[in-house]
Amino acid sequence: MKRQNFKCLLAFAFFGAASSFAQMTPVGTWHTIDDNTGEAKAEIQIVDKGGVLSGRVVKSLRQDPHAKKTCEDCKDDRKGQDIIGMEIIRGVKPEPLAEHLWAGGGKILDPENGKDYTVKMVPKEGGKKLQVRGYIGPFYRTQTWLRQP
Repeated sequence: MKRQNFKCLLAFAFFGAASSFAQMTPVGTWHTIDDNTGEAKAEIQIVDKGGVLSGRVVKSLRQDPHAKKTCEDCKDDRKGQDIIGMEIIRGVKPEPLAEHLWAGGGKILDPENGKDYTVKMVPKEGGKKLQVRGYIGPFYRTQTWLRQP
């Protein structure tokens, strides 16, 4: 009976470690937070396709009837597209020399101004939060996104 208990304990430990590691990736559903109001702004779904992350806006969380619905300021294939459903994160990969850092030359788009930024993402607080930093040259802006169940 003791051997069976040990196997169960080992299985729980393995799955617990695997699930906590899984939370230390950007993969999942996130709420972005408005820099000015501190309120949830949009829901983003980040997925892994062969080791490369991409992310889409799945819904707006604002009740602003004047909010932009399409990205008229975008410069690429997303110009004129609906913001809901738009891929705003492209080409993000894990950094091999830094634990829990996701960048790899990936880009993030701000659909409100059409600007494309180089992005770095770092899960924080056991994966409950995601630090998202967008760069243009030496200038950057950092946001903290909140993981959703």
